Amino acid sequence: MSKLWQARFFTTVNQLRDLPNTQAPEIAFAGRSNAGKSTAINILTNQKGLAFASKTPGRTQHINYFSIGGAHVGQHRKDATIVEEIEALLVDLPGYGYAEVSGSAKLHWQKLLGDYVQRREQLAALVLIMDSRRPFTELDVQMLEWFAPTGKPIHCILTKADKLNRNESTNALRQARMMLESYVDEDGEGFPFTVQLFSALKRVGIDEANDKIIDLLGLTAIETDPDTPLVDPVDSDDEA
Repeated sequence: MSKLWQARFFTTVNQLRDLPNTQAPEIAFAGRSNAGKSTAINILTNQKGLAFASKTPGRTQHINYFSIGGAHVGQHRKDATIVEEIEALLVDLPGYGYAEVSGSAKLHWQKLLGDYVQRREQLAALVLIMDSRRPFTELDVQMLEWFAPTGKPIHCILTKADKLNRNESTNALRQARMMLESYVDEDGEGFPFTVQLFSALKRVGIDEANDKIIDLLGLTAIETDPDTPLVDPVDSDDEA
């Protein structure tokens, strides 16, 4: 099993002042509504309903925290979490870019997301979830530019790779790398940005994403048991 499979709900907040007073490293998942963010989190944690995919994309306005460590890891996960023993936190940020969300809600999310990714000291890295067919939208680029000045890593996951043929997949990955390499600091040095293809449906890129996240959080990998059952992909936020 992966260390990420230990993930369990920890807390949810709607204002920066309510962020948990923890010192464990955090890795945040960001992306447009419908990019497949909830599905990616659920597949990586091998849990069907850990990350909630709203029936109305873009309506979830909270930052949701999932803890790793600090509790006995069992099927029912009923025991209390010992905050001091939490090893890391996965952070599910609100999806952005859904057209039907009100202007006031968009402004709230913009400030919430911007302030969190720029100021949260515990944030070790950002995982940017993008549809491989439509990567680097205006809002994705905005997220990149908010986070780049921190100098922390960004790992881009290009979802729904099963919808691309081999040439399209190769081109999508090449163009994404070129886009990320165009970002340099004041000294002309590139930022620690990486990218990969991912498909929940075909289970492509799961091990690569898992290993990268484990590394970014500084966790120790757990040897995988080949007999451990895997959850089916959850596609409720995967529609275009």
